[in-house]
Order: sequence, then C-alpha cells, then structure tokens
Amino acid sequence: MENVILLAILLPIIGAFILPVIGRFSAKIRNITALLLVTTSFGASLSLLGPVLSGKTTTFLLSMPLGFDLILTADALGILMALASSFVGIIIVMYSFGYIHHDANQNEYYLMVVLFLGSMIGLVYSQNLIFIYLFWEIAAICCWRLIGFYREREIVLKADKAFLITVFGAVAMLLGFVILYSQHNTFNLLEMQGKEASSLAVLLIMFGIFSKSATLPFHTWLPDAGVAPSPVTGLLHAAVLVKIGVFAFARIFVGTLQFDPVWMQILPIVIAASALVAGGAALVDTNIKRIIAYSTISQLAFIFLGLVMKNPIAIAGGLLFIIMHGLAKGGLFLCAGIVEHNAHTKDIRQMGGLITKMPITTVSFALCALSIMGIPPFGGFFAKYMIITGAVEGGNPWIAGVFILGGFITVLYVLRLFALVFLGEMRTDLVNVKEGSNTMLAAVVILGVLSLLAGFLVHFPNEFIQIALEQMKVGI
Repeated sequence: MENVILLAILLPIIGAFILPVIGRFSAKIRNITALLLVTTSFGASLSLLGPVLSGKTTTFLLSMPLGFDLILTADALGILMALASSFVGIIIVMYSFGYIHHDANQNEYYLMVVLFLGSMIGLVYSQNLIFIYLFWEIAAICCWRLIGFYREREIVLKADKAFLITVFGAVAMLLGFVILYSQHNTFNLLEMQGKEASSLAVLLIMFGIFSKSATLPFHTWLPDAGVAPSPVTGLLHAAVLVKIGVFAFARIFVGTLQFDPVWMQILPIVIAASALVAGGAALVDTNIKRIIAYSTISQLAFIFLGLVMKNPIAIAGGLLFIIMHGLAKGGLFLCAGIVEHNAHTKDIRQMGGLITKMPITTVSFALCALSIMGIPPFGGFFAKYMIITGAVEGGNPWIAGVFILGGFITVLYVLRLFALVFLGEMRTDLVNVKEGSNTMLAAVVILGVLSLLAGFLVHFPNEFIQIALEQMKVGI
C-alpha cells in the first residue's frame, strides 16, 4: 500500500508531461489520457481508505540527508483532501472537453491542470515541511500559467499578481518552517507532534496560508483570477488551490503543533473581517465570476473558523465544509462558465431570463447555490451548523453571531445573482443562447445532485471525519 501513495502522486505529475506529446498527434487521445490520469489517481487514493477505516495509516518513507526525508502518510485528513480534490478534478477535466476545444494552448492547459492536481495530492500526503513547500510552489506555477491562459496583457498582469502574492506568502511560510527546524531540529511533522511553535513562526506561516487561501488582506488576487477559463476558476476555488491554505492549517496547527493562546483571539477576528468584507463585495459586484470568487473568500472564512476554534464539533464542521463547498462551488463556477460561454458576457446586468434557454444549467446552479447558502437539507447546512455550534460551545458567541450575519449576507448575494441571471425578462440579444455541450452539462448536473445528496448522506463523510479527529488527537 505504501507504493499506492506514490502512484497517486507520481502518475499525474509524470503523466502531465506526456500529454503535450500526445496532443501533437491526437487531441482526443490527449484529453482521454488526462481524464484517465486523474481518475487513476482518485482510484489510488480511494484504495487507501481500507486501512484508515480500520484505524491505521499508511506511510511511505525515503530517507534523505539534511532532514529532507520524503515522508508520505495516507491518514484520514490526507485522504479526505485527496479524494475531494481528485474527484472535482475529474469533473473539471471532463467539463474542459467542451469548454476549451476551440482554444489555443490546449496542450499546455491539460499539462498544467493534471500537474496541478498531482501537486495537490503530493501536498496533502506530505509530512515533511520542505516537501509541503515544494508541492505548494508547483501548484503556484500551475496557477500562474492557467490564470494567464488567454495571454492578453491585462489577463497576464492579473496572473502575475496572483503569482506574486502567493509566492511571497510562501517564502514567508518557508522562513517559518526554518524557524521550526531551528527549534525542533526536524522538518518531520510526525516528530513535532504536540510541540510548541514560536509566535514568529506562526506569524510567518500564517502569511503563507492567508495568501494562498485569499484571506484578508491578501484576498484581492482571487476575484481577479476570474479572467481564467471557467474550468480553471472552478479548479482554483472548488477543492484545490485555495483549499491548500486551510488544509495546511489543519495539518500543521490543528493536528501537530501547539501555539500561544493569543492567536485564538487574533485569528477569529481576521477571518470574521474577511467573511464580512468579501460578502459585502459580492453584494455590489456585477461580474458573475467575481461575485462567486468573493463568495469563496467568505466561505473559506467559515472553514477557518471551524479549524481555529480547537473545538471537535467546529473542526469537524470545518472539514465537512471543505467537501460540501468543493462540490457546490465547483458547480457554481462551471454553471457560470456555461452562461458566460453562451451569453458572451460576465456582466449580470446584461443577462436575465436564462431559465427558459438553460433549464438544466439553472437547476444545477440552484442546487449548488442552496448548499452554499446553508439551506437544509443540503450538505452546506450541516457543515455551517456544526461550525457555528462549535464556536458557541468554544466560548465565542460573538464570533458565531458575526458568522450568522455572514451567512445571511451569503443568502442575499446568491439570491441576487440567481435572480439577475436566470429570472426576469430576457434581453433580445440573448434569444439564441443555448445550453452547453453534453460533457459540460453532465459535469454541472453531477455536482448539483451531489450537493443535495451529500446532505442526506452526511453521516458517511462525518464518520470519516471523526476518524481524522481521532488521528489528530482533537478533543483527547
């Protein structure tokens, strides 16, 4: 089973570089190969579930000098993120078949998407801080190329902005890792279990986490990333790039290191401010992809809130919301891609009445939106309920109140978005709008249906999350 971990990581990373070669001969075979690479990686991670469900973990160890040991552990937290990321990756690669089939640079596109997913899998299984940083930066390079996919000057500048903010944050994080090494003489997280992290190390690492997860004040790059193709923005928001930050926080601070309690007062204030600022921006913006991007910033704050509470219920809710948000937000971006692709505009003021032309997209969007809003019985409701309940039980009722307000703002901007895009009168220049391709529709339907089913079947991921809490010794 140790080799299966390597397979899950190396197959997409190495296979990604073969895709441009295949693409020179056959675009269809290249596309199918990309889908097979991501699907096989998903299957490899899925096969690692057995030992975890029986309370065990699987570890691959390759000893290297200077503390740079390659340590890959398939524990419940890692598998949770690997499965969520690779599953959404499968849907997005499938969606891409219809979305970018007329665009240039397709060979590079599929290379970067698959490499992106491979680096994410490598990061979530890594237990060495240096390899976490390495995979973190590979993801940043892929993000940079994918955001700038269309190569226009304005688009490239926004891609550069995203790259610079996240890379400078990562450099600060690396300095924090070096400080941890000076304190504990190891980069191995397994050897740091229960040890104390200095406040300087925590501060530097949080710079990296906040920059990658687009948390205030490092949030501005994420709405600008909407210039990328919609499957790319779905990839960034749903389960891969911005989730790296919350995962790193869970891995390093929830499951391993201890830190000064003063951070328990500082972090909730920062993430609460991030939720409200982003929610307010979503209420007034008119670009469909920027609105959904601001929503991501706001919803990530919910995940962070759950994780920083150090409360088992809140942490479980935060981990659960990673899954629920990944399904629903991926669906919202892919639906927005169908709308933009066919209406030829991102301005919601120039839309309206699309429910008559795009009934499948409309229903799929509505299902995903209800989960994001936290409406029962959708999956997002249970995650948000657990987070807010955990905040109250953890002695932070005012923070819970702020996030209830944030949840209300979420309902307002999502309803505004849905009404302006799909309801009302249709503009005369949109009478020829039609649904997306079969693969694009299949992708959004799958994510919409799963957003609903996840609520009815919430006990399955919740049981797995309880195993993750036990392995991280939360509440013990």
